[in-house]
Amino acid sequence: MHTAAALEDSIELDAPPSTVWAAVSDPRRMPEWSPQVTSVRLRHGAEVVELGTEFTNRNKYGELEWTTRAKVVRFEVEKEMAFRIEDNWVIWSFALAPLPDGRTLLTQRREVPDGISDLSYELSEGFMGGVDSYTEIQRAGMRETLEAIRGTVESAT
Repeated sequence: MHTAAALEDSIELDAPPSTVWAAVSDPRRMPEWSPQVTSVRLRHGAEVVELGTEFTNRNKYGELEWTTRAKVVRFEVEKEMAFRIEDNWVIWSFALAPLPDGRTLLTQRREVPDGISDLSYELSEGFMGGVDSYTEIQRAGMRETLEAIRGTVESAT
């Protein structure tokens, strides 16, 4: 097991939790917002996202492209959706908190409760400038993702 920093970033959105949830609870929408995710496909014929749903992500960073497999591990309507990437053991989540004025605080997290896999460590070190460097790239990507989600949900209200 290799350690990696947990990451978290938040943004206040001028949209109610129901609107934000409709967007972030479906990982198939990630290619609209994430600078790395290029496609998401639900596995095993799934049509809806719920606790236990499995999916694959196609990712790109520079010239590198790779696929990861994920499973929804937390799913609480209008509160939180989290999925664990099987390939690197990382848990990504979106948590929603209603604000008193009807807006929503959206928090994206990268948790590493089991560290990162040997494969993820080796790829980060060998192709992505090292774990610390890649962590900073992911931190910037989280901010870009949150800002893009803001554009989507605020234009929907």
